[in-house]
Amino acid sequence: MIWALLLATACRESVEASETAPTKRDAPRIVALGDLHADYAQATKVLAGVGLIDVEGHWVGGKAVLVQTGDVMDRGPDSHKLIRFLARLATEAESAGGQVVPLLGNHEVMNLRGDWRYVDTADVQQYGGREARRQSLAPDGEDGKYLRSLSAVAHIDGTVFVHGGVHPDFANRPLDETNAAIRAAIDAPAALPAAVLGEQGPLWYRGYVLDPEPQACARLAEALDQLKAERMVVGHTTQRDGVVRSRCEGRLFAIDVGIAGPYGHHTGALEIVGDAVTALYLDPDGSIRRQSLTPQ
Repeated sequence: MIWALLLATACRESVEASETAPTKRDAPRIVALGDLHADYAQATKVLAGVGLIDVEGHWVGGKAVLVQTGDVMDRGPDSHKLIRFLARLATEAESAGGQVVPLLGNHEVMNLRGDWRYVDTADVQQYGGREARRQSLAPDGEDGKYLRSLSAVAHIDGTVFVHGGVHPDFANRPLDETNAAIRAAIDAPAALPAAVLGEQGPLWYRGYVLDPEPQACARLAEALDQLKAERMVVGHTTQRDGVVRSRCEGRLFAIDVGIAGPYGHHTGALEIVGDAVTALYLDPDGSIRRQSLTPQ
């Protein structure tokens, strides 16, 4: 009971201290990118291929919105490099009238809570050693402070973006409240049960991608109705063939196509322009192959 009260207090303070969930009205173009897992070369290859950055890694996307659905950390060597890159890119995009929305994934929260089981040795070395990495990820550290400022769920122009999925149990509350609860739970004692970080929580839930469509789509429809959204875009559950998945008659898109080396070096993203939803893939010659996923 005491821990529940402490968490509720922390959530209220986080809501008061933080900005609202990321949102932008009438974005001319939204590009969503799935899990990057500390592979800087692959991440920038995809972003350049879809026209959001130049060859030097600077924003050229104008007023477009880039949403990255979490898991920039673990598996590969470039966690720190990718975190700093996305932070810089957000500043550049804002200056151009665009927006970069990096979201928390389960691997960011695992690292912030001290679970380093999937950390690559080269990643630790990039930080300058274990202690330097620990300090950077601390609440007052360079990467730790930044990551704790991020949201886990964003609602942009009718689309909800999240790492795992927003289950109806978490869709019946304001997104600001859900994001605040996740931020508060990051530094809560390990003994404190935090449902928002559990298997049904927004960072871990896989049901919309893995469950049979009748059950998954009924649950999704309930969540989207509560969220007042048209569709949901998720990462987390890797599509090993590198293909963006559409389910529930175009109301659910799974965009973790395995961009990072350990998952196949695939190159794909999702583009939303008005009501048109398109999967973007880079061919070996660098050209973009487009596949319409707009419901007919």
